[in-house]
Amino acid sequence: MKSIPNILTLGRLALTLVVLLCLVAAAGGVPGGAPDEATKAALRLWAFVAFVVAAVTDFFDGWLARRWNVVSLLGAILDPIADKVLIAGAIVGLVATGDVGVALPGGLILFREFAVSALRETLAPRGLRLPVTTLAKWKTTVQLIALAALLFIPVWSEWGLPCAPGTQAAAATGAHLLLWLAAAITVWTGIEYALSARRALKT
Repeated sequence: MKSIPNILTLGRLALTLVVLLCLVAAAGGVPGGAPDEATKAALRLWAFVAFVVAAVTDFFDGWLARRWNVVSLLGAILDPIADKVLIAGAIVGLVATGDVGVALPGGLILFREFAVSALRETLAPRGLRLPVTTLAKWKTTVQLIALAALLFIPVWSEWGLPCAPGTQAAAATGAHLLLWLAAAITVWTGIEYALSARRALKT
């Protein structure tokens, strides 16, 4: 039972590969050529399902670890890595499928994530830490919701939902705006971390 939170985290990493491979395959980026429309729709559907399951594990691994009082060093290291890998995999996969609207906000998100990780690595040998802020926790939630929406819209009809003219396009616009909101929060929290690091180094 003590290992279940870590197993969920490792499962999130494995599901990230499923998301990325399905999206790249749907874009025709794997050997064998471009898939037909039915196969492409199935691949994108599996990518969405895998992403949602992975995102759900992001909540349960930490919640179970705290509830069962089995918080471990391995879990503390793997959890943020799994989050970043999942988000990066979805962004890269969406861009690969031709969703160029994801490129700029997604690039800002990835830049901030890697920059803050590098900042933490720089501060760690000096005994300095950057505690996760409440807003930083929320930005991960907004990122996951926005990316899930962007993955869902291309498979809208696969779920039997009505597809009136303009409805899907409007939903896509809303999802892209949500991703921009996630990018704005992500960049802002990155600035907060940079300022905190600067203050810590001065003292």
